[in-house]
Amino acid sequence: TVVAAGFDQGKHQGTPDMEEYEAAEETSFVVDEVSMVIKEAVEQTIGVNSYQTNKVNQWTSNIVEACLNRLCAMNKPFKYIVSCVVMQKNGAGLHTASSCYWDNSTDGSCTVRWENKTMYVIVTIFGLAI
Repeated sequence: TVVAAGFDQGKHQGTPDMEEYEAAEETSFVVDEVSMVIKEAVEQTIGVNSYQTNKVNQWTSNIVEACLNRLCAMNKPFKYIVSCVVMQKNGAGLHTASSCYWDNSTDGSCTVRWENKTMYVIVTIFGLAI
C-alpha cells in the first residue's frame, strides 16, 4: 500500500500558452514525479525483503541517497531535504508532523508511505526553490 500527499501546483490543461506551462513544469515541484522517485527507490532498495534490524541503517541510507541522486538528475532549481523512517510492523504506533514556512507557489513536499507484511517505510521530501 502506498499513500502520497503533498503540494502540487496542478496541471493547467487547456492553457493558451503551453510553452509557458511547460517551462513552469520544468522548474516546479511536481508531487507526482517526486512520489514516483520515492516509490522506485524503496522498491529497488527493499523489494520483497522482510524486516531485518541489521539492514535498516543501510536501507535508509540507500533510499535517501537514491532519492537525492534521481532528484538532482532532474536538474530542477531546488534544494532538497529527504528523510526516511523504516519501522517494523509490531503494533506500535508512530505519529509524525512537520511544519514549513515557505513560498507555496514554488516550494513543496511529498510524503509516501510504503509497506509490506513486515514493515512500514515513510519517506518525506521537501523541495525548496533556489
